[in-house]
Amino acid sequence: MRDVEELINTTDPGWPIVTEWIKEANNKIEILTVDDAKAKEALYKTQVSTRSPMGAIIFSTGGILVDNGWIRILGSGSEKLDRSLPDWNVGKFTEEFGENPRLLLIADDALGGFFILNGGDLGSDLGNIYYFSPDNLEYEPLDITYSEFLSFCFNNDLDEFYRNQRWNNWQAEVSKLDGNSVFNFIPFLWSKEGKDINKNSRKEIPVEEQFNFNIEMRKQLAYKG
Repeated sequence: MRDVEELINTTDPGWPIVTEWIKEANNKIEILTVDDAKAKEALYKTQVSTRSPMGAIIFSTGGILVDNGWIRILGSGSEKLDRSLPDWNVGKFTEEFGENPRLLLIADDALGGFFILNGGDLGSDLGNIYYFSPDNLEYEPLDITYSEFLSFCFNNDLDEFYRNQRWNNWQAEVSKLDGNSVFNFIPFLWSKEGKDINKNSRKEIPVEEQFNFNIEMRKQLAYKG
């Protein structure tokens, strides 16, 4: 593994480019405060350069909240989003820090949907982003790279992307949601009975619990199917 000093690019850093994208964003963006020690640790564990947008976000932010916290882009961790990108991934799609991940969780949303960078397990489009959708438990290809995913978060019409998945007055509830929690819906969003989100009951649960549940239900439904 490379030393953290090797990963910090001072001649061509990516953060000024990302901040320019944020300044021009159409959606509401909140940059979470960075802790320098955590940032160096997370960068070392991820083994990406700060020349890249991903490395820049890990090193320069505790994470980024989009649209009142509806989408949470992982950085090096903060009070509002107490998960770093490398720590969140270990034990899921990677076993050790620094290894090339088969899949890499880069962000998630208040619904319990997960944005994943393809490291090979989802096909030949390496580096592209997939959405592990809570309404069908499928890995949906977005046909975009990590940089394009940032543009999607900053500028895309999220009401359109999440059509029929935002309930009445969602903003008030989501803005108070802890970054380590998501909403769990009953009936489940992927079930026939759960398609009208305004009729579903919902409660906050830990994001890890929801992720593990989604993975397990996907296996069970595939087995039955």
